[in-house]
Amino acid sequence: MTATGTARAADPERGTLGKAAGENFPVAPFFLPRAWRADLMAVYGFARLVDDIGDGDLAPGGADARLLGVRAQEAEDRLVLLDAFEADLRRVFDGTPRHPLLRRLQTTVRRRSLTPEPFLGLIAANRQDQLVRRYETYDDLLAYCELSANPVGRLVLAVTGASTPERVRRSDLICTALQIVEHLQDVAEDLGRDRIYLPAADMKRFHVQEADLATKSAGASVRALIAYEARRAGDLLNEGAPLVGSVHGRLKLLLAGFVAGGRAAIRAIAAADYDVLPGPPKPGKVQLLREVGVTLRGEG
Repeated sequence: MTATGTARAADPERGTLGKAAGENFPVAPFFLPRAWRADLMAVYGFARLVDDIGDGDLAPGGADARLLGVRAQEAEDRLVLLDAFEADLRRVFDGTPRHPLLRRLQTTVRRRSLTPEPFLGLIAANRQDQLVRRYETYDDLLAYCELSANPVGRLVLAVTGASTPERVRRSDLICTALQIVEHLQDVAEDLGRDRIYLPAADMKRFHVQEADLATKSAGASVRALIAYEARRAGDLLNEGAPLVGSVHGRLKLLLAGFVAGGRAAIRAIAAADYDVLPGPPKPGKVQLLREVGVTLRGEG
């Protein structure tokens, strides 16, 4: 085991929160009020841990499983772990959770009067990942994003005290777009997990077979499909972008960063000529900052 792995096994809370530095978007940037940063990190810890359970990426040594009360012989069963995690989440609202990340979250839940639904949605998405590995239609994919992505935006609005029905609607559009963009970047990685988030109906329309996604470089049909899905994600971002103009101050900058990150990622995919198979196209800092400026000015 590496030194990093040993540290994560010994302190799974620190190991999970430490992954924030590697995320596509700043989780709790320095310019936010300290209380917001603490609460957003607590939400991130929950979301990161449930994803790690769903992807089989827990810290080595089984520390998280033990904290959740899962027996050693079941520690590799992701559905068992997700069930245990959901049970511990429910203790956040009516008792004392076992896992330190959920004890941290409990403070945020009480301070911000958060409800269980968005957290349960994220667990349901990871449970679905164990059972559903292909999506027939775009609507099927959108329904998955309703569980896997939209709760995050709703939690950000709730933590910052900015929730309204219209803002939630716009936030859902942005979060769904960001999830789709991430799937486009990670086609090869997802295929390695035997998951495909490109709708089968769209693959058929563009004459793309699953074997075409396993090559080192994308052919013309795959590139056309990725371009089509990227345009769809861009349309969702544009429809959701007025959310940024509906808030003020540091929250406006945070939300602009989310929208800009999605737009910059789409531009990076386009700059790679929609060939995502060699690895995820990533935008540079200059491109990201340019997109932030455009988004703040409402020019996008």
